[in-house]
Amino acid sequence: MRHRSLPGVRGRVRPLTLLGDPVLRAPGAEVTAFGPELAALVEDMFATMYAARGVGLAAHQVGEPLRVFVFDCEDDEGLRHLGHLVNPRLVARDGVSVRGPEGCLSLPGLEAATPRYDRTVLEGRTVTGEPLRVEGTGWFARCLQHEYDHLGGELYVDRVRGWRHRRVMRQAARAGWADR
Repeated sequence: MRHRSLPGVRGRVRPLTLLGDPVLRAPGAEVTAFGPELAALVEDMFATMYAARGVGLAAHQVGEPLRVFVFDCEDDEGLRHLGHLVNPRLVARDGVSVRGPEGCLSLPGLEAATPRYDRTVLEGRTVTGEPLRVEGTGWFARCLQHEYDHLGGELYVDRVRGWRHRRVMRQAARAGWADR
């Protein structure tokens, strides 16, 4: 049986942007060129995500404010979802709102209980411009919502309220990477 290559194998690991970098708060620009540069960016994003041991990564997190993200995430049943979305649009975010642990590669080592819906549907494009629809439930729905938020300049800490928000922001301020 012939196996296709793993995403990220040909990519290079890029530095991650961290909390405080203005690119994380910028709305992502629509991708208009579906060529080799976009394909290389997606390969780099997979390589960076795997190097950082993440399950998702938005282009903003490698310094590119574009509407692109990659994912390699399991759902609650253990089914692996591997792919990318270019110019995604939220079609549905519904079901039960569940508060669960969430972290971010742009806030390394931090985590907060974050409310997310347990079902998400996004439509977008592949790197070649083909239409794509991605549906997620459970943990995978959380991953999709998290990465989709990045494309609008939002972080998971924006969804955390009260003492949880204050705690994670204090931890971020004290983190060694916060001085960069």
